[in-house]
Amino acid sequence: MRVMAQMAMVMNLDKCIGCHTCSVTCKQTWTNRTGMEYVWFNNVETRPGQGYPRTYEDQDRWQGGWELNKRGRLTLRAGNRLKNLLTIFSSPKMPSIQDYYEPWTYDYETLTDAPLQEHTPVARPKSLISGKDMDISWSANWDDDLAGAPELAKDDPVLQKVSDKVRFEFEQTFMFYLPRICEHCLNPSCAASCPSGAIYKRSEDGIVLVDQDKCRGWRKCVTGCPYKKVYFNHRTGKAEKCTFCFPRIEVGLPTVCAETCVGRLRYIGLVLYDADAVLEAASVEDDRELLAAQRQVLLDPDDPRVVREAERSGIPRDWIEAAQRSPVWSLINRYEVALPLHPEYRTMPMVWYIPPLSPVVDVVSDTGEDAEDRGNLFAAIESLRIPVEYLAELFTAGDTAPVTAVLKRLAAMRSYMRDINLGREPDESIPEAVGMDGESLYDMYRLLAIAKYDERYVIPPAHAEQAHGLEELATECSLDYEGGPGMGGWGPFGEGSGGTTPIAVENFQALKQRQTTNTLGDPEDKESRVNLLNWDGKGKPEGLFPPRPGQDRGAPELMDGTDPDAETDPKP
Repeated sequence: MRVMAQMAMVMNLDKCIGCHTCSVTCKQTWTNRTGMEYVWFNNVETRPGQGYPRTYEDQDRWQGGWELNKRGRLTLRAGNRLKNLLTIFSSPKMPSIQDYYEPWTYDYETLTDAPLQEHTPVARPKSLISGKDMDISWSANWDDDLAGAPELAKDDPVLQKVSDKVRFEFEQTFMFYLPRICEHCLNPSCAASCPSGAIYKRSEDGIVLVDQDKCRGWRKCVTGCPYKKVYFNHRTGKAEKCTFCFPRIEVGLPTVCAETCVGRLRYIGLVLYDADAVLEAASVEDDRELLAAQRQVLLDPDDPRVVREAERSGIPRDWIEAAQRSPVWSLINRYEVALPLHPEYRTMPMVWYIPPLSPVVDVVSDTGEDAEDRGNLFAAIESLRIPVEYLAELFTAGDTAPVTAVLKRLAAMRSYMRDINLGREPDESIPEAVGMDGESLYDMYRLLAIAKYDERYVIPPAHAEQAHGLEELATECSLDYEGGPGMGGWGPFGEGSGGTTPIAVENFQALKQRQTTNTLGDPEDKESRVNLLNWDGKGKPEGLFPPRPGQDRGAPELMDGTDPDAETDPKP
């Protein structure tokens, strides 16, 4: 047994309201740069829907992830090493910009500078790639809230597998939100696909990163990732992906998407796993056994034998204690209510999900029965508006039994807690019906419903003795070093333009100027810039106000308008 540590995340889909705050804050933090306009490290999909990029789950088309060959050995679905080398200069099994979407902005100056006229001027959408006028026909969130269904949702690869269970009549329509980030897998196919070895998994916390120095832009990683969470920066010619906000994790802070989540649906914690058991678990023959196999790879942090092996492997004591308090471990293995996304890809994903239960209450209420009664809830699970078969295709390779067991535990929690909240004696037969006891069910309720910040995010900070190594790793994956992505380095399309300050929203003219200037800072613009960072709070910062008539532009001036260098007569 070789014990290693892994940062992991669990998302409670019952709480996601589809506000996309996580996507926006992640965009502002990580991909708000030239060449990454179409990239969303975090996105929220409406299910059913085609997802982002379109139909990314159709592995017959995209050939991502792993599969078992005729000898029962794990091999990349896209082909062995020889096939990858033969197609290294052409990787057709990869989404095009149309499968993502062509990013755009608007020429707002048409509105602000247009002369007085009879008709209202229109700001046409402009492509952020070509700069030309374009028609908007797709985006990363085009089918949000079932927009376009059933015209669009029928192409959902998951829905096609259970089409006999789903009808798109108005009264039978269902939907839920599915936030997605990189899975930071235990068996990442993106890393195995990279010919230059640029993608690596950090040994101290399992976060999967891209070494920007080693990346040569082969884009095999884009094909190899079944979740399509590796992106190509067309400005720098480098691959980029979700970093699990490792600079924040190293100091004990949660990821930006988790920190800003409105619904508080994300849980982050450390889990311990047996690295020697990963290959065997990923190689089980039956896809439906992958869930149990992956749960067995995760080790019980309270087991004295596991603790001894962890210490022997060099895992710090406070990290072991953090694993023992990890909400991720509790939701996955203690309460068994979290499920992995598409375990049949055999990458051993480490972002898990609690399937949504909310519609079951509406189903029961519509019949006029008590919606919180255990018997009614359990009976209604088989007739949810969200078909169990659809959830099973997402989380358990089509096996409905684990999904039904999770939904029954969630329903039991609601029924059991209602008696407690109403001051009645709790019915202990409710937790027994789902294989739990009352104390465990109550603890699960606390974690899912009222857990505080430090209970949802149990993140041990990096140790001082690891600082040098972490600094080197951060440099390898940094997005802001000289020549890094979007920082003026040379790519296949010429010199990357733009300053080091990310720009969130800009009009077409500003973007054009930033992309065509020959220097990092346009000299024509320097005179109009004001630097408030070095201002000591006294006087007026240079350039903040226009100079007074007859005053030199560079001359200092006090806030009262007087010249500090002028001679003044002493007061009598």
